[in-house]
Amino acid sequence: MINISVIIPAYNASRFIEKAINSALEQSEVAEVIVVNDGSKDATEEIVKHLQKSNDKVKLFHHTNKENKGRSATRNLGIQKAISEYIAFLDADDFYLPDRFKNDTKLFQKNPEIDGVYNAVDFHFYRDISEHEKKQLVLNTMTQPIESSKLFEALISGKYGHFQIDGLTVKKNLFTKTGLFNEKLKVAEDTDIFWKMALKGNLISGIIDTPVALRGVHEANIFNDKEVYAVYTIKMYESMFFWAGKNKLSQYNLDILLKWIWLLRYKQNNSISKDIFYWMYLFWNNKKVFFSTLSLKYFPIVQKRKQLFPFIFNR
Repeated sequence: MINISVIIPAYNASRFIEKAINSALEQSEVAEVIVVNDGSKDATEEIVKHLQKSNDKVKLFHHTNKENKGRSATRNLGIQKAISEYIAFLDADDFYLPDRFKNDTKLFQKNPEIDGVYNAVDFHFYRDISEHEKKQLVLNTMTQPIESSKLFEALISGKYGHFQIDGLTVKKNLFTKTGLFNEKLKVAEDTDIFWKMALKGNLISGIIDTPVALRGVHEANIFNDKEVYAVYTIKMYESMFFWAGKNKLSQYNLDILLKWIWLLRYKQNNSISKDIFYWMYLFWNNKKVFFSTLSLKYFPIVQKRKQLFPFIFNR
């Protein structure tokens, strides 16, 4: 059996936190449940302290001066405090299903070279949902097993779906290769770390046809805020590009990143001059890529000509 540290970032989660913690404690593989209280103003801390009295696996931490620092910094503190070889995450308004880690354990024991396992996650509704939401809020999963070396390309394209953080179990030492969560990202920080893990680690699929955890859907979900995601999604792509350059990733993967960055830019219908300034920002801050063929390939005027004359450039 493997030992797992479950990290729960919590901000004003008194309505859900007990269910989340108990769902983790029910898993025999869990050595500790690390709750990082991210400056909550409600009864979150009191509930966690009460649970600590009956189970010493529950551990409570908070930032200096009990500040609110956001999900990335909060998960990072949990990672730094974790004592187990394996790490799993659980958002405070979500919960695990029985035998959450049973199959993961088998896979890690059978394949000691792997760095992580991803699984399917579904939804639990605490409020009424519309017909539109019913169609959107479906199983978070990869629709088929993906070869580890091709996982990044599959994730960035979305062609085979996505996985969610509650369904991921990784070796703690994977973070020495990827770095910790990007604390500059208010949202999309999970996508950022997933892509880095796919590029730097060996991740395989676990149970992808049925859920191992459920995400809570309620009035305060951050994923309902489309404006915030619109701002931070492009920031996430940019930070990935800078990270990829510093980590000497292949030109092939850099090319993939740039393709999707420019697709997002073109949807904004910016002027050529604005896109040129953006091109300078990207490449001047990533000088190793600046002196490559990619800087010419993604120069806005060249890209514009490709759009206007695809029959020439795509031959």
